[in-house]
Amino acid sequence: MRALSAAELLCVWERGLAQSPAQRSLTLLTMACASQTPDQLARLSIGQRNTQLLALREKTFGPRLTSLADCPACGVSLELQLTVADVRVTPSVPPQEIITLNKDEYEVRFRLPNSLDLAAIPGEADPSEIRGQLLKRCLCAAHRRGREIDVNQLPPGLLAAVVDQMAQADPQANVQLALGCPQCRHQWQAPLDIASFLWSEIRAWAGRLLREVHQLASAYGWSEAEILALTPARRQAYLEMIAL
Repeated sequence: MRALSAAELLCVWERGLAQSPAQRSLTLLTMACASQTPDQLARLSIGQRNTQLLALREKTFGPRLTSLADCPACGVSLELQLTVADVRVTPSVPPQEIITLNKDEYEVRFRLPNSLDLAAIPGEADPSEIRGQLLKRCLCAAHRRGREIDVNQLPPGLLAAVVDQMAQADPQANVQLALGCPQCRHQWQAPLDIASFLWSEIRAWAGRLLREVHQLASAYGWSEAEILALTPARRQAYLEMIAL
């Protein structure tokens, strides 16, 4: 994996405007990971994909993460200062391609969700429906007392156990931040979706960079490619001279 150049990030931003969140993540990783094919990246578990996105974020924008969270009790807005290391979770053992759960009289075989699963689910679905569809796509086979049964016949308690085991096998897929409000002392957990977080950063970064390109092109007559070839420090120096 390597850091993306300014020109490459703008290309990802432009493509991502018309893509789903799952597709944007794959566009980013495909450009940064020459050693893996798009299909290999698409079949990474969500946690493995998020681990790669964290690494790409660190290489491209640095290790510090700044975000905002609103207290659900009093509404106060909190600024969160984190690092990539703070939210990186390493599973105790690498996840298996097929995982088996034995509970009560049942044996269930399942795999972990990947980007292909996310892309197959309509974006307008509500969270509970998304979870149900993901689970259904990832169930491979089920047996009760040695006899194969339809996975749709599994009891809710067993499905909950499957979800728990998925979370244990792929912890980077669902990182929860423990937060506390200094105003009212309320404590809660909030998810950190690195895919959405990184896309928000890229979108804001692209807006700033395009304004810089516009200013420099207007002042010096340079092309976009010539401006993007400048280092950030040199672009800033020229912008400061324009402002004099």
